[in-house]
Amino acid sequence: MKRFERLAQIRTMDPEQDATEIYRLTAAYEFPWDFTRALELALYRTYAVPSVGRLLAETAELTARAQKRYDDTSLLLDAVVEHGFASEEGRTAIRRINQMHRSYEISNDELRYVLCTFVVMPKRWIDAYGWRRLSRHEIVASSVHHRTLGRHMGIQDIPQTYEEFEACLDAYEEAHFAWDPQARQVSDATLDLMASWYPRPLAPLLRSTTLALLDDPLLRAFRYSPPNAATRAVVRRAVRLRGRAVRLLPPRRAPHYARQNWEIKGYPNGYRLEDLGTRPVPGMRGCPVRRTGPTAVVSEE
Repeated sequence: MKRFERLAQIRTMDPEQDATEIYRLTAAYEFPWDFTRALELALYRTYAVPSVGRLLAETAELTARAQKRYDDTSLLLDAVVEHGFASEEGRTAIRRINQMHRSYEISNDELRYVLCTFVVMPKRWIDAYGWRRLSRHEIVASSVHHRTLGRHMGIQDIPQTYEEFEACLDAYEEAHFAWDPQARQVSDATLDLMASWYPRPLAPLLRSTTLALLDDPLLRAFRYSPPNAATRAVVRRAVRLRGRAVRLLPPRRAPHYARQNWEIKGYPNGYRLEDLGTRPVPGMRGCPVRRTGPTAVVSEE
């Protein structure tokens, strides 16, 4: 197989009818490393919305159990990509996601915003750092795949096109990004988790590298000092060079899913999808009922 042969295959498919299959080819064959990084960033930036960051701090899921939270989120979302919405695995993963969300008063706007990050951040990352840009087929397929995911999660008023997802994300962040000390705790814990995957002496360098990849609104919301221009330029150039190097390599012949990522540390002996995630009890610590506004009606399927 030649380097652009899979892209040619994708362009013969229907991005509406074959959306999840196209998304699988893109995420698991063409850009597995980039999708992992982009989705990490997608979830991370949601902490800059104070209501989201505070909820995560109060549950302690990303301060006391950061590795488990990272693993479970990655594995549940990727099970739908690997197996499809109609599969037993996909249905089980969505059921667990919905069971967890149902334990909190999370507004529809918040859920929709998080969904937008899953669509927008991979495109922005890959356009900046990938070995090629995403095709229109792939962009449409990602939008359709996540519209379907959103419907299974009971999210209302889901954007219909990539451009609508992007506009929704940008408007929500402009209105809601703000400083919150608990959200900053969650951010610090996440940066510490990412650094923990590498030898300890590299931790300060890895933190600086990560901050150099963040945009200014995100840095301001967490009150991080912006990296200097030289650091930013070096880090971003290095990631772009990685993409150019990948372009010269033979295309991937086997898929790579989240469960194969070496960053997944918590299940050396395997796992069952139905056991992943938390089972909070309303009224107990870690399951605060604390917000008002519309709450999504989630489905079991």
